[in-house]
Amino acid sequence: MPTEREPRSQRALRLASGTALCLAASFGLNLPIPFVAPLFSLFLLASLNRPLSLKAGLGLTLVVMLTTGSGLLLIPLLRYYPFSGVLLIGLCLFLAFRYGLHGGNNLVATFLVIGLTMISAAGTADFGLALLVIGALVKGLLLAVIVLSLSHWLFPETTAAQASPAAPALPTEEAGWVALRAALVVLPAFLLALIDPASYMPLIMKSVSLGQQSCTTKARDAGRELLGSTLLGGLLAILFWCALSLFVHLWMFFLWMLLVGLLLARKLYALSPTRLTPGFWLNTQVTLIILLGQSVQDSAAGKDVYSAFAVRMGLFIAVTLYACLMVHLLDQRRRVRQHAR
Repeated sequence: MPTEREPRSQRALRLASGTALCLAASFGLNLPIPFVAPLFSLFLLASLNRPLSLKAGLGLTLVVMLTTGSGLLLIPLLRYYPFSGVLLIGLCLFLAFRYGLHGGNNLVATFLVIGLTMISAAGTADFGLALLVIGALVKGLLLAVIVLSLSHWLFPETTAAQASPAAPALPTEEAGWVALRAALVVLPAFLLALIDPASYMPLIMKSVSLGQQSCTTKARDAGRELLGSTLLGGLLAILFWCALSLFVHLWMFFLWMLLVGLLLARKLYALSPTRLTPGFWLNTQVTLIILLGQSVQDSAAGKDVYSAFAVRMGLFIAVTLYACLMVHLLDQRRRVRQHAR
């Protein structure tokens, strides 16, 4: 593969092919919670322009085991002192988002948020379910790391390309407000998951994505960025499902995801420029993968796919509207405090 290609073209090809390949492999291997692996692959490919070494990949997997395992420590507190447990998890979510905004590793912050919410919620219902979720996350990450290396081999970074600059750390006060906003976005989905963890796991993943997106979204753009990407992801999921139903096969699943991934990657890397941010297109694909993954699992389990999709999409829209409300309220509150000084 020639290496003199434009770097953004290589990255778009890598993102689309890697996500589609990880999706096909995850469902083909029948991994538990199969939509997790392509989500991890999407996050890794979007944030890393270099392949991970074997040592770094194993180190990241170990970090995931430790960060997600942290949710196990909170299970007894949630079972016997639920109010105190929820307050503690809210505080931990705030600290995790604040760590990422202060220049920390965003991947570690993301896995920590997932561990605090998904693992602890699953463990309140059944400790075995919590262990199953941890196993699914670790297996999904290992597959995503393998696909990351393969994608970089197929579409290597050009020698002239520079690594993406790290996001600048926010000032302490601003980071606190933004982290509080992100934690409040994630918390309602976590509370719903405490009622029925198996049904609301996708909602947690969606709320984590919204929490991350809210960290870079301004109040005036919140509706367009958060709600717009959720609605577009839902529309693409409907079109994708209709196209897949014409010929149901794993490789068609891969090819349709590759096509949709290429279209979204062109927008994300500004090969086809728009006024929307990269976070908009990334969250669109996250929504698409979650909705499709759950619909495929519902179909395999013999459930009514369309009613389940309607309920899930309604919940996604509700949590997105709530996220928009939090962005506006806290941003307004911060402006009032700044004018009062």
